[in-house]
Amino acid sequence: MICIMAKPGQSRLRRPHGRWSLVQLSPVILTVVIAGLAYSTPPDMAFSRILPAAPALAAAMWPVLPTVLLGTVCFLLMIGLSLVFPGLGAWYTVAGIVAVTVAAAYGSHVRLQREQSLFQVRLVAEAAQQVVLSPMPRRFGGIEIESLYLAAAAEARIGGDFYEVADTRFGVRLLIGDVRGKGLPAVGTAAAVVNSFREAAYDEPDLGGIARRLEASSSRYNAAFSPEDLAERFSTAVLVEIPHEDSRIKILNCGHPPPLLLSRDGLRVLHPTDPSPLLNLAGLIGDCYSTDTFDYAVDDQLLLYTDGVTEARDRNGEFFPLTDWMRRQAPVRPRELLDGLHRDLLRYSSRGLDDDLAALAVRLRDSPDPPPDDRKDPHGDRKDPPADQRDRSA
Repeated sequence: MICIMAKPGQSRLRRPHGRWSLVQLSPVILTVVIAGLAYSTPPDMAFSRILPAAPALAAAMWPVLPTVLLGTVCFLLMIGLSLVFPGLGAWYTVAGIVAVTVAAAYGSHVRLQREQSLFQVRLVAEAAQQVVLSPMPRRFGGIEIESLYLAAAAEARIGGDFYEVADTRFGVRLLIGDVRGKGLPAVGTAAAVVNSFREAAYDEPDLGGIARRLEASSSRYNAAFSPEDLAERFSTAVLVEIPHEDSRIKILNCGHPPPLLLSRDGLRVLHPTDPSPLLNLAGLIGDCYSTDTFDYAVDDQLLLYTDGVTEARDRNGEFFPLTDWMRRQAPVRPRELLDGLHRDLLRYSSRGLDDDLAALAVRLRDSPDPPPDDRKDPHGDRKDPPADQRDRSA
């Protein structure tokens, strides 16, 4: 992700020059081709009349000064053609080159301003994404965790899916969820929920208490919007707790797709016994939260995901068969599992992704570290992973 303090030259938003060199030279190539045809063909073919197309093309990719210089070159070429072919009637074309060059220079100026504005907006969007999705640690004791995030709004790389992990005295706690909608309008709700989890995960002794804190934060945030839209402004979420000294994981599901647990005995879909209310809807349907427990063993793999994964469609409109896909996976490291999921999703959804998606892969390995004695600061001791281990975008 890009920090808001990053310099433009260091940003991944900048295009590599080598890849676009031929495209950037196309106005010059067009000028040379037109001039060559104009000099080598009979005057009545009048190839010179399309010379104004060169500065017009340059305005789409060049700064103002190079665009004006190319227009000047075209102007001089046309003057030279009028001397070689006196009856060419070149003065109309010369006037056209001047007019098009002036318009192209203005168009280039406007384009550069808009590109700069878009660049700044994308930096802010990246910074907002970094606030919602903080860098993911790869290991907590014997628990290895990796993350995947793909936004449907690919230009902004930001959406309404969210996740977070906290290592607390109660165990390693995970959150993954999905705000209704996508893009920038969903980011505020996602930030409210994630920030609430970052505090509640260290204070609340059970997952039900965390869910109530998330519900309260979501409700306060959405109180600023029209009451008529209350039923349309909700989030689904899954809370997971992996105790430090226990072989059973706890899961509280607030209307979210059920996690998948792959073990030596096969694949288990961890459906909730009693679904808990969606976030921001507890006031309408009650705040009765239910926590389920499931056994796990060393080398089991837990996959948490949002509905963007299961709702990816192929050309025929068929949904991505996640359970079948997961059933075929070998016991690999979480990063390899998510890399494979990323690759197969992009291959399966040939039309592109229609929704944001996020996933957390958890592998239970050797015995976790003993529980911490004191409350751990959620951000102070967290270090950024290497760049090749960070979340990936489409």
